[in-house]
Formats: sequence, C-alpha cells, structure tokens
Amino acid sequence: MAVDELDTRILRLLLREPRTSVREYARILGIARGTLQARLDRLERDGVITGTGPSLSPAALGHPVLAFVHIEVTQGHLDDVGDALATVPEIVEAFSITGGGDLMTRVVARDNAHLEDVIQTLISLPGVVRTRTEVALRERVPYRLLPLVESIGHAAAN
Repeated sequence: MAVDELDTRILRLLLREPRTSVREYARILGIARGTLQARLDRLERDGVITGTGPSLSPAALGHPVLAFVHIEVTQGHLDDVGDALATVPEIVEAFSITGGGDLMTRVVARDNAHLEDVIQTLISLPGVVRTRTEVALRERVPYRLLPLVESIGHAAAN
C-alpha cells in the first residue's frame, strides 16, 4: 500500500503526539475531521496502523533483563513450537528466521536466574532441538518508526 504525503504527515503526528484527539490532529494538519478519520480508517484497514495502545516498559514492570533466544526446531514442528511459545509470558516477540536457527524470540526476565528458568522451559518444549541465547547489555537505538515515516514522506513529496 502506497502512502502519500498527507498520510506521512498524519503518521508523523501520531508518532510525535500519540495522546492528541482526532479533532486536534485535524486542526494541526489543516484538514477536515472527516478527511482525517477516513485516512486513519484506511491506514488501519491496510495494516499500516496496527495498534493504538500504550508502549510498556518490561524493565519498569520488573523484567529488566532482555535476551534474544534463537531456537532450532525439529523439522515439521515449527507451528507447534510457535504455538507453545505463545504460552510463555516472558516471550514478548517471536519470529521465524533464516540463518542459524528457525525461530528468534525476544525474552524478558526479572534477573539472570529467571532467564535461565525461561530458557529451560523453552528447551523442554516438544520439537525444540537447541537454543542459543544472547543477552542485551544496553539499548542503543530504541524501537522507532518516525525516521522511516519521515524518509517515506520526503520521497512522497518529491
């Protein structure tokens, strides 16, 4: 789905000021509220906007340890293992990948001992052959989309 310059202005505003009302967004952008709402509905329908909830900090929730766990899966069991991963609350994301392993998960834990317990849980899942864990030391670039949206906006304007 192609986004135009107005779409990128809307997305930029949503990212910069996420708690503003639709009416205020329309005023800031200088467009009719109905136009803005139609654009927002289309962006949601097309999967560009995927959520509106708050961003939460696992560290502030008592889980400051972040690790990436690569999981090698027995051939033919990828879906089963993926379903089982969804039952482990400390797994905040999981992706099928290429390269070394079949799945990569982002895991949060209270401390290193808790991380070890989570890894042991993963190893015990039927279909898991082995895991490889990398512990994150410090976040260098937080999850962000504003620079991407701005780049797309510049391209759409030219």
